[in-house]
Amino acid sequence: MSGLSILVVDDEPAIRNLVQEILEDEGYEVATAGGVAETRSLMRERRPDLILLDIWMPDGDGITLLKEWQEAGGLPCPVIMMSGHGTVETAVEATRLGAYDFLEKPLSMAKLILTTKRALEADELARENIGLRRQAVRVVYPEGSGRAMQALREQAKRIARHDTWVLISGESGVGKQTFARYLHSLSQRRDQPFVEVAVASLAGDDSALELFGREQGERIRHGLLEQASGGVLFLDEVADMDMQAQGRLFSALENRSVTRIGGTERVPIDVRVFAATQHDLGAEVRAGNFREDLYYRLAVVPITIPPLRDRPEDVPELLAYYVDLLNAQEGLPYRRFTTAAVNRLRQHAWPGNVRELRNLVQRLLILGNDVDIGVDEVEAALAGRSSREPEDVHDSVLMDMPLREAREQFERQYLLHQLERVDGSMTRLSERVGLERTHLYRKLKMLGIDPRRIRAESGG
Repeated sequence: MSGLSILVVDDEPAIRNLVQEILEDEGYEVATAGGVAETRSLMRERRPDLILLDIWMPDGDGITLLKEWQEAGGLPCPVIMMSGHGTVETAVEATRLGAYDFLEKPLSMAKLILTTKRALEADELARENIGLRRQAVRVVYPEGSGRAMQALREQAKRIARHDTWVLISGESGVGKQTFARYLHSLSQRRDQPFVEVAVASLAGDDSALELFGREQGERIRHGLLEQASGGVLFLDEVADMDMQAQGRLFSALENRSVTRIGGTERVPIDVRVFAATQHDLGAEVRAGNFREDLYYRLAVVPITIPPLRDRPEDVPELLAYYVDLLNAQEGLPYRRFTTAAVNRLRQHAWPGNVRELRNLVQRLLILGNDVDIGVDEVEAALAGRSSREPEDVHDSVLMDMPLREAREQFERQYLLHQLERVDGSMTRLSERVGLERTHLYRKLKMLGIDPRRIRAESGG
């Protein structure tokens, strides 16, 4: 637990100093505040790992701070309340607002140390569980036993020993995000956040809000750069970022600090950057579409993932992997590919790469009846004939729906189809469907479509 930071908030200097001394002896970094205003100021500079918070102070109370933090998006860390004049109602209110525990004064130092340790352990466990749930729907290991993938995994192990930035290039669907997560899992930052940035959504003034966060009065919204501090910032399809957002990001990364919108103090950040692109960034620089300084900052270690058509030896392993994955995650029936079917798929050009392979396996598991998947069924699926009957049935169901429900069903299918055709790029989707991007984001949210989740599940 040593190295974790704790903020002690109490208006009595003797208590602050005593608690600080005891916790520092336990190996924690301890900062102190004597009131509400000072607490707000310190919280703007740095988020602690735990807060010990007094109820009554000369310039306000701890319950008010709890309410502010909850309204701003949730408590920034575990909070343990302390009071010598607390009531049952106060304790209940603090717990309702998310406080981990409530300690009465005079403080038992043994109980204080034990409660602090348990609160930090509970928070760590909660973050680990979130990470496990995220991994449960994502491939975190680049599958394939061919020479190319073996070489890439060995390269990842060497890169992981250092804290350098990495630019991952490759066609859409080859597994750039998968490789980034694999690289992160091998690095010294493996237990820290992996924050994915939907680069195409960073446009205009929204980019500053998303990257840097905001201060509105006493409310603080932490941006993506702060959320990633200590870990990795993953810029997916970085070439889609507009020039204004590129400039803001480069400045923050070079200075290793951010200033929130509406704030005045610079907040230090420590991030490792992985960027992914299906474009030739060097050519984008020469065309004036990408900043040269940001390009050279990102491309410290360039990696290229070859397309699936150049590594057919990986196809049998990937087919078996996705059958097992979809059976376990989505409850799809277990089926196996015949030797002839596997050989046919080894010869396929795979223009959509691993994403196309996964979608093909999913379709065959859903639509097939027999345990074995033969070459004729594969040929039909590749030709697009396997989905014809279900679409006809679904069309007839749509005709019997109320207009509003039918329209929503059609819009959802239409946008999912278009998202796949543009490889998840919101910029290209906006151009393709003729909707302004802000309106498009609202439409996707209303229909329950998350472009980032779709891209993550496909491993692109």
